[in-house]
Amino acid sequence: MTTNDWNALAGTFDQEPDHGLADPEVRRAWADRLARWLPPHPSDVLDLGCGTGSLSLLATEQGHRVTGVDLAPEMVARARAKLAGTGAEVLLGPADLPPVGERRFDVVLARHVVWLLPDPEAVLRHWASLLRPGGRLVLVEGVWGGDGLPAARVTAVLAPLADRIHHERLSDDPALWGRQVDDERYALVACTAPPRRHTEVIDVHLVLRRGDEVLLARRAGTGYGDGLWNGPSGHVEDGEDVRAAMVREAAEEVGVELMPGDLRAALVMQHRGPGGAPRTGWFFEADHGTGGEPYNREPDKCSEIAWHRLDALPDDMVAYCRAGLEAYRRGDRFVVHWHADGDPIAHAVGGPDRSVVLPLSRGAR
Repeated sequence: MTTNDWNALAGTFDQEPDHGLADPEVRRAWADRLARWLPPHPSDVLDLGCGTGSLSLLATEQGHRVTGVDLAPEMVARARAKLAGTGAEVLLGPADLPPVGERRFDVVLARHVVWLLPDPEAVLRHWASLLRPGGRLVLVEGVWGGDGLPAARVTAVLAPLADRIHHERLSDDPALWGRQVDDERYALVACTAPPRRHTEVIDVHLVLRRGDEVLLARRAGTGYGDGLWNGPSGHVEDGEDVRAAMVREAAEEVGVELMPGDLRAALVMQHRGPGGAPRTGWFFEADHGTGGEPYNREPDKCSEIAWHRLDALPDDMVAYCRAGLEAYRRGDRFVVHWHADGDPIAHAVGGPDRSVVLPLSRGAR
C-alpha cells in the first residue's frame, strides 16, 4: 500500500465519529476495554497503524511505554503532537514491516489495520515474531459492508501462533462507536506462551576409590560415547534425591551396595555435551570395599570395567567425565564444563579446556 492509499483510507476513517475518540463517552469506553486487553503492569506496547495516536495516548495514560508506527506523515505528525510529553515514540513506516529493528515488545496493538494489508497471514506471523515470550497481539477488526476480515479467519491464522485466544464481540456496545452498529466488530487478544522455566537433567557420578585409583566403565551399545571410558553414572529419577540416585546407579551398574552415609560429595559440575542440553552432575566419592566388590552388572551397556590411576587417566574417555575427575583431583568443587557444538564427545588430547572453575565464597574456605 502506498502512502497516498494509506492517507486516503486514513481520511475515510477520520470522518467516523469514533476515530479521534474525542467524545468523552467513547474515549472512556475504549479506555475500559484497553485496560482489560493490555497487561496489568507497565509494558512495552507497539501500536501499529496508530493514526493520530488516540489508542497510544490511552495506553500511556495507563502506564505503558508506547511506540507508535504509521505510514502517513500527516498521521505521524498529529500523533507526535498528541503524545508530546508522554515519553511515547512515533515512527514513520509501514505497519506490516514496522521499522523497529531487533526490538521486542510485550504487546502488538492494531485497530482496523489487518484488513487493509495484502497478506494478513504473513503480517500476523511477523507481528508475533516481534513479541517477547508471554506477549500478546491485540487486534480490533471487523467486517463493514462486505469489507474486512471475519473473526473466524483471523482466529484460524492466530491459532498456531498463540497459547490462547480471547474473542470479544464489540458490535453490541454502542459506547465504543458513538452509535448503534449492526455489522461484525470484534477484538482478538492472542497470548503467546510464557517463557518456559529452565529445567535440567540431574545426573550422578560415582568416584569409587581404591587408593590412588578410580573405577571406570567402558560404554557399549548405548548410542552415546560407545567405546569410551566413563565413571559409573546415571540420571536422577522423579522423586529421588541425588544420594538415593547414586545408591541405585551404583547397584545397577557395578553391583556395589552402598548406603547414603557411604557417599561423600566430591564435585558439582554443570555440563553440556556437543549440541546437547545442559545438565548438572553430582560426583560422589566412596571407598572400595564398601558395599562389596564391583563387577560389570550391565554387559549390554558396558563392555568392561577397570581401575585407573587418578593421575594417569586414559585419553579415550567421555570428555565431561574426564574434566570432572581432573577437577576432583585438583580439589575443585564447583565447575562449569560447556562444550562447543563442534567439539567431540571424547576427550581431545591437546584440545581446548572447556572447564571453568567456580571459586568458593570466603566463608566456605
